[in-house]
Amino acid sequence: MDFLRKIYAFVAGHRLVRHLILALCAVLVFVFITNILLNLFTRHNTSEAVPDFSGMQVSQAEAASKGARLIIDVTDSLYVPAYDGGVILDQLPKPGTRVKKGRRVLVTINSHKQRMVDVPYVTGYSLRQAKNNILVAGLEIEKLIFREDIAANNVLEERFGGTVITRNGQVQAEQGSGITLVVGTNEDSPSPVVPKLIGFPLNEAKSRLWEAGLNAGKVEYDADITLLTRSSAKVYEQGLGQGARARSGTEVSLRLTLDAQKIEQGSKSSDTAARRRASAEE
Repeated sequence: MDFLRKIYAFVAGHRLVRHLILALCAVLVFVFITNILLNLFTRHNTSEAVPDFSGMQVSQAEAASKGARLIIDVTDSLYVPAYDGGVILDQLPKPGTRVKKGRRVLVTINSHKQRMVDVPYVTGYSLRQAKNNILVAGLEIEKLIFREDIAANNVLEERFGGTVITRNGQVQAEQGSGITLVVGTNEDSPSPVVPKLIGFPLNEAKSRLWEAGLNAGKVEYDADITLLTRSSAKVYEQGLGQGARARSGTEVSLRLTLDAQKIEQGSKSSDTAARRRASAEE
């Protein structure tokens, strides 16, 4: 007690010391109050786990997110026939991610039906030009059929769902549908060379096959690939090797993965085999 009395007497007897202590106390109080206000307005150290909204309608997701005061924001739509129309397919941030209240969750929903597009008339076009026009329209090639004709590598006939497409016909198809092309070939036509497909996503791998006069065969995905991640998968194995010769219209099977290491290994093996094949032909 005597020690405390001496300190008190010292402080009381020195005006400058007293003011310094009061100023220090004021600073501490200011810092304390500021910290409380920051926590209040920024919700410092408070977060909520983002629920899994996949398979929900937007209204259901909004109801499920009220507790965390999350904002559901529809930013994109896809058409996946395996899911009901209007349900959420994907979200960002992903389920389980901890975020502050009031955070926006960007979602992709499933369209109720696929968009309809006009089927372009490509009879008489070269195979490359026809392929490009079909892809630009939002369609793809279902199959290439080759028929003996003097007009080698030109489209002789175009079909969709059993219907022959005519110049004045106005045929529509769901976006992503396949068009069958009958293409001319003759004994002077060189055998197609199988292009390198490893490292490419499915749509680009198919495009390279069609341009070469080949068809995409069986397509297989690694077990961990879902309908929503297929667009990110890339070819790591192809049924016919890069640089090999094949008959027009031959089908080439494809295997796809999300594993970058498998893609890199497949690419190196494909290049090595192609070099050996080229050396053997020489």
